[in-house]
Amino acid sequence: MSTAILTGRPVPGSSIEGDLLSLGFDVRIAVDVSAAETLLAQVPGDQRVAVVDAGFVGHLHALRLGLTDPRHPLAAVPGAVTAQPDGRQALTRAMARENSAGGGTAVAVDSLADRITAALEADGAGVHRPELGSLVAVVPADPQARNEARQAVSAVDDEAIRLKSAVKARDGFFTTFFISPYSRYIARWCARRGLTPNQVTTASLLTALIAAGCAATGTRGGFVAAGVLLIASFVLDCTDGQLARYSLQYSTLGAWLDATFDRAKEYAYYAGLALGAARGGDDVWALALGAMVLQSCRHVVDFSFTEANHDATANTSPTAALSDKLDSVGWTVWVRRMIVLPIGERWAMIAVLTAATTPRITFYALLIGCAFAATYTTAGRVLRSVTRKAKRTDRAAQALADLADNGVIAALVGRVTRVRLGGPLFAALAGTAVLAVSLFSGVAWAPVCGAVVYAVTSGQALSRPLKGSLDWLVPPLFRAAEYGTVLVLAAHADVDGALPAAFGLVAAVAYHHYDTVYRIRGNAGAPPAPLVRAIGGQEGRTLLVTVLAALLTAAQFKVTLTALAVLVAVVVLTESIRFWVSAGAPAVHDEGEPA
Repeated sequence: MSTAILTGRPVPGSSIEGDLLSLGFDVRIAVDVSAAETLLAQVPGDQRVAVVDAGFVGHLHALRLGLTDPRHPLAAVPGAVTAQPDGRQALTRAMARENSAGGGTAVAVDSLADRITAALEADGAGVHRPELGSLVAVVPADPQARNEARQAVSAVDDEAIRLKSAVKARDGFFTTFFISPYSRYIARWCARRGLTPNQVTTASLLTALIAAGCAATGTRGGFVAAGVLLIASFVLDCTDGQLARYSLQYSTLGAWLDATFDRAKEYAYYAGLALGAARGGDDVWALALGAMVLQSCRHVVDFSFTEANHDATANTSPTAALSDKLDSVGWTVWVRRMIVLPIGERWAMIAVLTAATTPRITFYALLIGCAFAATYTTAGRVLRSVTRKAKRTDRAAQALADLADNGVIAALVGRVTRVRLGGPLFAALAGTAVLAVSLFSGVAWAPVCGAVVYAVTSGQALSRPLKGSLDWLVPPLFRAAEYGTVLVLAAHADVDGALPAAFGLVAAVAYHHYDTVYRIRGNAGAPPAPLVRAIGGQEGRTLLVTVLAALLTAAQFKVTLTALAVLVAVVVLTESIRFWVSAGAPAVHDEGEPA
């Protein structure tokens, strides 16, 4: 339950009490500052509390934005301020100071809520002030101003604004013009029936899994149904976020589900297509695994670049300025958003090709499109990095090191070796190149030797802080090296089931890497060191897979890959679920992943 302390008696005709009740607040009235402080002390510390001026005039949605968003410990709009349990101590101090300064005077003298907000900001407390746009939120000083404010409220349709704000300001072309025009109304329909974003997210996952099952039948009817259901899943995927924004039902668990389910849906669909193709006598597992590897590497490029630069100082460049200039030209915005093949365009392409062509053609198109998008985005980010004079922080360097996912072997190498093989990026490039050559050499034990060199260079790469202009490329190189090793060795095994087992292993490891990203985004740091040690670190897993491929027969290698995939999945999922459902998990809200 939430409590609203209304400072003073509402004027005749005011809807403030009813508005607060409709937002789930228990309303209590304070006649002076001393009474407000007493009422504040009576509210249990684990509840949200708001202080609202009885003279408030404004839209209900303005109050909703200011008082009910769960992401912010402290928030305010003109005439109202709120605190969640994390912000209660700061609010209590500000209220006590106002009571002491005001000597218990009547609160009608001016807005107590606004004075408390000013005191909080003077203390350095972070008070969130939502952008209201044309929404009204004021405390009129006299009857004439009150009448004018009420007329302004009547002139603006807050429900239309609420619907519009449910859609992300920056989204892809397909999502903006083919999904959002109607999915926002589905979100409102869900809100009015008490459905939660998590329920819609789960429905989206189930729909995608059914689509994957239809694709796995290998029939034309199954492929058509799969394409239709994949689009339906994407509509629900857009709806859950729009429902969260429409009703401000944000949650840590919901953010985690939304982020991870997107990957689970897409990769499950790849597996369904591969199974369907196999039923028709066409083995496309290598293509399916290649698509997953390429897509995961694209994402880690995005994540690494963002983490390296989001808090860098002097973070400008001519390339960035040119990009901003192009964004000022309307049509270039949509072209640039489309060519990076974001999730909406990508899923639409997959759905149409699934229904109209074959899995092999679908994967070819997906690989070509993703490769072009990856080249475009990576090249642009490299140009930005080499032309800007940014100074990166220790936090950014640590985030990149966490994304690198080095294990015990690399850590030991970093401690014991004193000779440095150039900068971090050079060491990572050298190790990756040696590993790649060894994988295609045709010599039985060459991959093992290449993996040993790779493990040493992995330790060398992280022996110094990743603060160079291009050091953000180190984690993507490590992802490509590890995932690519599993793909190549499984393909070389040339036995039924090896590539599906490799697909499962890469999927489990990729989940661990996505989980790391969202922990870092929530300022929770990397997963626990014991977990990283338990699953070997990226260089340890790479070395292990090459040793297994050299020692075992093809059939044994397939079985071992399967067992390894299950083991990694169980360990990673157990720790991830424990963390994200815990009270200490960060509130991470993905407002638009570009790819």
